[in-house]
Amino acid sequence: VQLQASGGGLVQPGGSLRLSCKDSRSIFSTFSGNNMAWYRQVPGKQREWVATITSSYKTNYTDSVKGRFTISRENGKKTVYLQMNNLQPEDTAVYYCKRPRSSTSSELWGQGTLVTVSS
Repeated sequence: VQLQASGGGLVQPGGSLRLSCKDSRSIFSTFSGNNMAWYRQVPGKQREWVATITSSYKTNYTDSVKGRFTISRENGKKTVYLQMNNLQPEDTAVYYCKRPRSSTSSELWGQGTLVTVSS
C-alpha cells in the first residue's frame, strides 16, 4: 500500500488523536506538488470528505470538524497529518487518506485507520 495511514484507536469523548499518512513510494517532488485529503466512512454509509491541504498549504474542512480538526503536511517526510481534538462519538469512522487525481498524478487511497470515540 503506497499511502500508509496510522494513528487510529479508541478515545473517550473530548479526547484527541493524530492520524498520519505516509507516502511510501512517491519522490519528494511528486508528494509536495500534490494536494492531499482525509476522508472518513461509517459502516453502511457513504465515504465523506473531511479535509484537504493543497500543495501550497491551503486548507479546507467539512463544517462538522471546523475548529476541532487540523490537517497539515510535512513534505520532507512525505506525510500528511490530521490532528483531531474534542472528538465526539459521531467522529467514529474509518479514516482514509487520499491523493486526489491531478494533471500529473493518479488518484491514490490509503488503507484506512479506525477511530472509535466512546466512553
